[in-house]
Amino acid sequence: MALYAIGDLHLSFEADKPMDVFGKAWVGYVDKLRSGLSCVTEADTTVLLGDLSWSMDLARAREDFAFINAIPGRKIILKGNHDYWWTTASKFYQFCAEQGFSELYILNNNFYEYGETAICGTRGWFFEEERGTAHDEKILNRELMRLESSLKAAGEREKICFLHYPPVYRGYRCQPILDLLHRYEVRQCWYGHLHSESHRLAVTGCYEGIDFRLVSGDYVNFTPICVKT
Repeated sequence: MALYAIGDLHLSFEADKPMDVFGKAWVGYVDKLRSGLSCVTEADTTVLLGDLSWSMDLARAREDFAFINAIPGRKIILKGNHDYWWTTASKFYQFCAEQGFSELYILNNNFYEYGETAICGTRGWFFEEERGTAHDEKILNRELMRLESSLKAAGEREKICFLHYPPVYRGYRCQPILDLLHRYEVRQCWYGHLHSESHRLAVTGCYEGIDFRLVSGDYVNFTPICVKT
């Protein structure tokens, strides 16, 4: 049994969105994903950190989720900034039932158990007070509420946090999210979102007592990283 993480699959079986324009790492990335995900077994849990499908709604994301459904074991998904198909949990689970997709679960205002560990998280957001808009601040506040709901629901369990947006990278820190991670004694935070040249901005390793890890698809060569066994 193992817990894996990978973000930013950017699948587009039913959307015209070639990813190779974002760098040579994305050439043939679906085949790379198939190969990389082959390490996952039915006993495992894989957390998918957002930006899963380019489709604009669930109906057009069917083939993308068929690919995700084929990943063995439990799949826990959270929202990314390009997941325009995202809808309510009830509509998503109805879609999965209609398509025969199983073991797909949304991480949103909740947590999931992995042994004695709690899988917590939310999308997150970028916000800089000097340049941010009222709309950005509203979204950030909503994400803070969702993250705290997830962390609080986990109680006294060891918490591993998964986000789409990095709460810290070179030249930026989202202090409100960092404050929550410290308040709930999170010691591991896994995130995605950063691609290509942005990889150099990533904060990885121990930062303020928290182990941060970037797992966007092109950063990990489209192979999920083992978080915990």
